[in-house]
Amino acid sequence: MTSATGRPGPLDLDVLRVFCGPDGLCGNALGVVRDGAAVPGEAARQDLARRLGHSETVFVDDDERGVVDIYTPTLRLPFAGHPCVGTAWLLDLPELHTPAGVVTARQDGEFSWITARPEWAPARVLRQYGSASEVDALDVPPPGEWVYAWAWEDEAAGRVRARAFPGRIDERGVSRSGGAGACTGGIDEDEATGAAALLLTAALGRALNIRQGAGSQILTAPNPDGTVEVGGRVQLVGP
Repeated sequence: MTSATGRPGPLDLDVLRVFCGPDGLCGNALGVVRDGAAVPGEAARQDLARRLGHSETVFVDDDERGVVDIYTPTLRLPFAGHPCVGTAWLLDLPELHTPAGVVTARQDGEFSWITARPEWAPARVLRQYGSASEVDALDVPPPGEWVYAWAWEDEAAGRVRARAFPGRIDERGVSRSGGAGACTGGIDEDEATGAAALLLTAALGRALNIRQGAGSQILTAPNPDGTVEVGGRVQLVGP
């Protein structure tokens, strides 16, 4: 058998969906290579992440300490929200070591949580609208800024409606002007964006229950030390 690395032998790969809705659907796709040593070097990992085509692919370099290496199809990332949530759930570890820093993790019933610092997240334009219906009605904006469009569904309860538009260039370093996304059918829009949820929570200074995209759910909570917890449901799709 030939693995996804192009060498003999199967690749130890799990595929997850992270930030699923209450029905278990939607969320963002994540590939986790449990044996990172099977794909040594940034060039080989980048090539595999590109060929797998998941929103992100994580290479586990130490499954006891939780040392991880995160790639989009075109770019290595020091930190990303949904890859950390999904990998911590899969490995059942209390922390992950990313290039950005140590991400603590916990399980709470059906939700998997991580704690991270807002400054680790890429910059986003957080654009508030007057109502959830306005967010629902938005067309994909013209190429330009990475926009996280949001509105209160219920401000007292911390319920937010959000959509994410990467614009011309996102953290993957590629054009997002067309194609298929995680759940909505168009890569003009990201279905579930943990980093943007982290930034919005830090900006508002309160816990949020975010409904993003076609049906994903992201929960957040700020901590007194400036870190933010981000949590959601994780589903194992298959090897």
